[in-house]
Amino acid sequence: MNLVARIEERHGTLAPNAPMPKILPFNVILQGDCVAEMARLPDKSVDMIFADPPYNLQLGGDLFRPEGGRVDAVDDEWDKFESLTAYDNFTRDWLEQARRILKDDGTIWVIGSYHNIYRVGALLQDADFWILNDIVWRKTNPMPNFRGTRFTNAHETLLWCAKDEKARYTFNYRAMKALNDDLQMRSDWLMPICAGGERVKGEDGSKAHPTQKPEALLYRILLACTKPGDVVLDPFFGTGTTGAVARRLGRRWIGIERESAYVKVARERIDSTLPLDESAMKTVTDKRDQPRVAFGLLVESGMVPAGTTLIDSKRRWTATVRADGSIACGAQSGSIHKLGAALQNAPSCNGWTFWHVEERGGLKPLDSLRQQHLSAQ
Repeated sequence: MNLVARIEERHGTLAPNAPMPKILPFNVILQGDCVAEMARLPDKSVDMIFADPPYNLQLGGDLFRPEGGRVDAVDDEWDKFESLTAYDNFTRDWLEQARRILKDDGTIWVIGSYHNIYRVGALLQDADFWILNDIVWRKTNPMPNFRGTRFTNAHETLLWCAKDEKARYTFNYRAMKALNDDLQMRSDWLMPICAGGERVKGEDGSKAHPTQKPEALLYRILLACTKPGDVVLDPFFGTGTTGAVARRLGRRWIGIERESAYVKVARERIDSTLPLDESAMKTVTDKRDQPRVAFGLLVESGMVPAGTTLIDSKRRWTATVRADGSIACGAQSGSIHKLGAALQNAPSCNGWTFWHVEERGGLKPLDSLRQQHLSAQ
């Protein structure tokens, strides 16, 4: 079975220096250096990038708890750089490739701590990315400051960026509002760090990766700015949190990881993740994504026939629907929007919510009739 067939049939792992298929490989881990592997991907081929790069923590010496136990901190070789200049050069290189493979209307998320996020943020702007939000992830269960010499570091920062100021990026506003008990989602997110049963373990029973991110964090990110079928790239794949959540939500994913141990546990983890039922993946549709409906279509269909009287919610004005979809109030006439604005001496008006029809002793907004029309299509 060739590589493309294997990728299409199930998840696979593409070995370092293996020839890249002519089509973009989906649901696969590319094992190797992130810059080199991204360089083999086509231009403008992914919808979203989530990057959890090395933080360059610059830890010196062991850290011990008050009772004497050694803290399992991040001391892996992949997080060590000779200097801040070396770290900046590394960041420039992977951001250059990230920009090239990101679609014009795609977005990139980068997460970091105070050790690196300000340097990464400046380099994102140097690379002409447009910062949309900085998200503060407040940890409900942060690691204590055992030495008692600083404030407990209880948050990390995420930068969400478009390729430029005019990009028509995806933001599922209404889905985020629904996720937040029908309130606008704020830029400070409160959730715990990865722990307990969610923490991926290695063969020796210890945690497989020191900086594994919680699935709840990736769930919110992917739900916010991708749609089912979109392609999500994670160039620092680790234990595969992005891939697991993408599979669960019906997004296609590409992971890049150079460490064989991480590739192994990520593969096993994703293979055991069950996708949501197709009906469960559906979210509240943003109004701007709904098909446009002309008021005249409701008139033509007889849902709001010519001659119907429209009333505003406070019963100040009435207007008569005319055969061409315009409405008239006394000597004034126009569309449902323009006449509503003129009567109120306002610069604009949403006629769908301003005008109502009398129904069973109460007022029903035109917008509810529009939704009925859409659902019947």
